[in-house]
Amino acid sequence: MTDFSFAMLPGIDQEELLWLQELTKDYNEDNKRKFMALYQGRRKDPQTVLICCLVGLVCFAGIHRFILNQIGMGILYFFTGGLCIVGTIVDAVNHRKLAWEYNKVAAMEAAALIKQY
Repeated sequence: MTDFSFAMLPGIDQEELLWLQELTKDYNEDNKRKFMALYQGRRKDPQTVLICCLVGLVCFAGIHRFILNQIGMGILYFFTGGLCIVGTIVDAVNHRKLAWEYNKVAAMEAAALIKQY
């Protein structure tokens, strides 16, 4: 498995690609495959976050926060109408940052699981 296999992930940007390569540089091929399988299952695509955020503008506000496992913020957005729509618009603009923060945590969890074995 080459380092370019991470490039096949949907919506991946250069920063995330380089970070994943650095995180897995000491892994053998088998561990890289395991990491890729774990990370791919947990990773959230930035476009999915954006679409859910935009759906929140017209119906269920905060759905993107539920998808990112931010349950408390999701409930807050739901009951306040996306913090009076302003919070939802800010999240739509910052959707890549929200996805990157979630994906970084997911990668660290997957790396910790690989190191346990």
